[in-house]
Amino acid sequence: MIDFPRSLAAVHHRIDTFDPIHYARTRNFIDGGVSYLSPYLSRGFITITEIYRRLKIRGFSFSELEKFIQELAWREYYTKTWFRLGDGIFQDIRHPQEGVLHHGIPAALVQAQTGIQAVDSELAYFAQSGYLHNHIRMYIASLTCNVAHYHWSAPATWMYYHLLDGDLASNALSWQWCAATFSNKPYYANQENVNHFTRSEQRNTVIDCSYEDLPQLPVPDILKNGVDFKPQMPHIPFQIPHINTALPTFVYTHYTLNPNFHTGEEGNRILVMEPSHFRRFPMSPNSIQFIMDLAAQIPNLQVYYGEYADLGIEGIFRDHPINAHFRGQREAYPFLAPDLMGDFPSFFSYWNPLKKLLEKE
Repeated sequence: MIDFPRSLAAVHHRIDTFDPIHYARTRNFIDGGVSYLSPYLSRGFITITEIYRRLKIRGFSFSELEKFIQELAWREYYTKTWFRLGDGIFQDIRHPQEGVLHHGIPAALVQAQTGIQAVDSELAYFAQSGYLHNHIRMYIASLTCNVAHYHWSAPATWMYYHLLDGDLASNALSWQWCAATFSNKPYYANQENVNHFTRSEQRNTVIDCSYEDLPQLPVPDILKNGVDFKPQMPHIPFQIPHINTALPTFVYTHYTLNPNFHTGEEGNRILVMEPSHFRRFPMSPNSIQFIMDLAAQIPNLQVYYGEYADLGIEGIFRDHPINAHFRGQREAYPFLAPDLMGDFPSFFSYWNPLKKLLEKE
C-alpha cells in the first residue's frame, strides 16, 4: 500500500523529488508517476500555490509543469464551484442524471466482486488504504452510474467516507462529471481501456464490448443488488479548549490544516471539528486518524469536537466553503491566481485564463 507520511518535512521531500515530466507521460496508468500529494491538499496541509512555488524553484518551466498544474487546477475549479454553489454541489447541477434505475450502492462494489479484476484488487484494500488511483475512481463511477444505472450520490458518499484525500467538492463533482450531471456526456470505459491503463489482460467481463455497445447494455446481474451505506459516526478525541482571551485565536478545520498559517505568532490555536458536519458527511476512522496525525504537527493545536458558534469567539481563519458560517476574520483562500475572478461554467473557462497568467510569470 502507498505510505502517506505525516510530517511536513516528509511531504516537502515528496514534492521536491516529484518528476512532473514523468507524471505527464504516465499519469493515467495505475503504476504511473503520480504525486501522492492529494491527501495533504485535501486537508489544506499544503496548498497548490506552495507546490507550484517549490517546483518552479527547482527550475521546471511552465511547459514542463503544465499537465500537472492543469490537473491541480481541476481541484481549484471544483473548490470555486463549491464557493459559488454551496450545498448545490450535492444535487444534480446542470440536469438530472438520466436513466437512473437504482439508489444505494452496488453490493458488488462494497464486496470488491464486480468481476473486473483490476478494479476489485484495488477495492479489496480500499477501506484499509484510503486511496484509489484517479483512473480507478473513474472506472468505478462509470460502472456504477452508467452501466448499473445507480444515482451517483450514495456511491459518492461511500467513496468520500473511505478516502484519505476525501474532498467534498472534488469527490461529488467528479462523480457528477462521470454521471453527466456536471458534464455534457456520461463517461464510459470498456474492458480494453481498463486493460490498457492497468496493464491487465482480462476478457469476458460485463464491460468487454465496444464503446458503441456500452450504453445499450442491460444492467449486469452482478451489479443489480444494491445496499444502503451505513457509516460509523467518528470517534474524535478532543479537549475543552483553553482560550486566552488576551490573544488572537487561530481557527483550523480539517480542510484548512496548514502548519504555516500565522506560524510564529502567539495565539490560541484550535482545530474545530463540528459534529453537525460529520453527521452529514461522515469520514472513516482511518481518515479521522490521518487528520489527527496532521493536526499533531501544529504546535499547541487544541482539538475541539463541537460547534464553532458554541465557542463564542470570532477567530482568524482561512476562507473555505466548509467554514462559510464562521464569524471572525476571514483570510483569502490560496488560489493560484487570487485576482482571477468570475463565474466559470466549465473547467476550461477557468483553465485558459489561468494558464495565460501563469505563463507570464
